[in-house]
Amino acid sequence: TSIDTLSSLILRDSPTKKMAASAEINYQTLLVTRENNITKITLNRPDKKNAINVMMYREIMRALEEAAKDDSALTVITGSGDYYSSGNDFNNFEEILEEQLFTNFQNFVNHFIEFPKPLVAVVNGPAIGLPVTLLALFDLVYATERAVFLTPFTQLGQTPEGCSTYTFPKIMGPAKANAMLLFNKQLTASEACAQGLVTEVFADSAFQGEVWTRLKAYAKLPKNTLALSKQLIRSVEKDILHAVNLRECQQLVEGYLSDERKNAIASFFQKKSKL
Repeated sequence: TSIDTLSSLILRDSPTKKMAASAEINYQTLLVTRENNITKITLNRPDKKNAINVMMYREIMRALEEAAKDDSALTVITGSGDYYSSGNDFNNFEEILEEQLFTNFQNFVNHFIEFPKPLVAVVNGPAIGLPVTLLALFDLVYATERAVFLTPFTQLGQTPEGCSTYTFPKIMGPAKANAMLLFNKQLTASEACAQGLVTEVFADSAFQGEVWTRLKAYAKLPKNTLALSKQLIRSVEKDILHAVNLRECQQLVEGYLSDERKNAIASFFQKKSKL
């Protein structure tokens, strides 16, 4: 399914057949379930702290395409284990050609820009890099008090992505956004909430119970109205987001094979191995 057709796919007939067909997809890096009018996409590499490898990129796009046209009212993304996601799996990217990287990455972020239904992040633990920047493209972000939010792009010799060069200053103001995107400031869950990146923070012991009770209630709202309302809100800046994504991806690819980036990543892992 082309991402460009997502909006036209959402409210078609015969959802039962579609849901049955999509449920048969065998994902290697995700768990996808559908119940109570909610499609739940769980990042499922807990032994790797849900780091995103090439396979997971592809599977998240596929899962979002399927969720866009199934009969659910809400789509939720969360992580299995202690982490929401630790970001890119760097062991997996060095072999990718620049051109592939650009096309795949731009397309991946476009899936979040174009997603036609309410998209909810249930941040069950620490989030690093791209999974943090993408939160600004979600419609609702719930976090456990255990969660922290870190975007160590410059530390890795990389420029920001996920539309964060536009969304972060817009949400939290330039001074707070720059602390994260330029100077790698880590936020606690309550700081992220105060700065507008997170909707609400919950005590860890009550997190899953409270969040899912609320989401099940939201999923009973009229789903066409939910989808159309979300699309109206997104339409105001959709073109801007696509332009920002294009520019960020161009910059990302230009720096991808640079010596500065390679040295920064080597230095980062060297420090990490000493911990």
